[in-house]
Amino acid sequence: MSNLDLADRRPFNARIVAALLLRYAVLVALIGVFALFSVLAPSFLAPANLLSILVNNVALLAIVSIGMTLVVAAGGIDLSVGTAIDFASLTFVTLVLGGEPVWLATLAGLAAGALVGLFNAVLIVGLGIAPFLATLGTLFIGRSAQQLITGGGNPIYLPASATPESFRAIGHGAILGIPVPLVVVGLLAAIVAVVLTRTRFGRIVLAIGVQPGVARYSGLDVPRATASIYILAALVSAMAGILLSATVSVYVPYSGNAFLLNAIGATFIGTTLSAESRPNVPGTVLGVLLLGIVANGLLLVGLSYYWQQVGTGVLIFLVLAASFATRGGASRARN
Repeated sequence: MSNLDLADRRPFNARIVAALLLRYAVLVALIGVFALFSVLAPSFLAPANLLSILVNNVALLAIVSIGMTLVVAAGGIDLSVGTAIDFASLTFVTLVLGGEPVWLATLAGLAAGALVGLFNAVLIVGLGIAPFLATLGTLFIGRSAQQLITGGGNPIYLPASATPESFRAIGHGAILGIPVPLVVVGLLAAIVAVVLTRTRFGRIVLAIGVQPGVARYSGLDVPRATASIYILAALVSAMAGILLSATVSVYVPYSGNAFLLNAIGATFIGTTLSAESRPNVPGTVLGVLLLGIVANGLLLVGLSYYWQQVGTGVLIFLVLAASFATRGGASRARN
């Protein structure tokens, strides 16, 4: 091969590498921030810290984000995931404090969260209200309801004497050495990924998200699928509420809203892993890992909470910008 041929190939290979880096921006960012904080914060690589990231920064957010992924895959948005978390937590803690069995309190908490999704489904499917406005209304209604129920937003604490061992096991137990929250995340991610990619229901959900009009005219039961998605998303978020309460032994009003923005961010970061920019569970989990590592790393290097939010926002912007640049370049190349 001549020197001229090699010279011609170098720019081509460089373009391929650059395109791959942009195409898998979330993976590149994840590896980059992991390496960065490994250098800047010596304690970052400590096994205890890495486990803390997974359990404290990733697990609950991953659960909420998987629920958000379902909704966004159907072309919607759910601003009331925090309300589902809070209602599940409130019901769960109240029943355990009242002496009810933990299994019954758990089922009741999940049902309370699912009712939030059912309310959203009635607003969106039954009344035709746009998902953004419907779920925003549910968020405000849920906040007011919690204020009324708790006398202005007072937490409900579970004393050690009122917490059975089975209650503590939910938040602090382990299965085969793996913390329960991580087991729940793994099972939930696998189930939702299979549902979205391998089942007829999942194909209907994705069809609604891409072309709702075509899905409707094709004879698909769009209203039922849409209603099911919002109920399922709320039920998934309720799982996070149960785990949160079992971890801290308290119900704190409005605490679920702390997960909302990061869940949306992780879901849209995850779309960069798809060639069609569609929401997907593996991408969402990577997005959650990215946000969790950044939050932990910035804390270890001594930056305040406010700077952590700035760093998270900048990172989300950069990953999405890289993905959109790749999509735009590919679109222009096809045209």
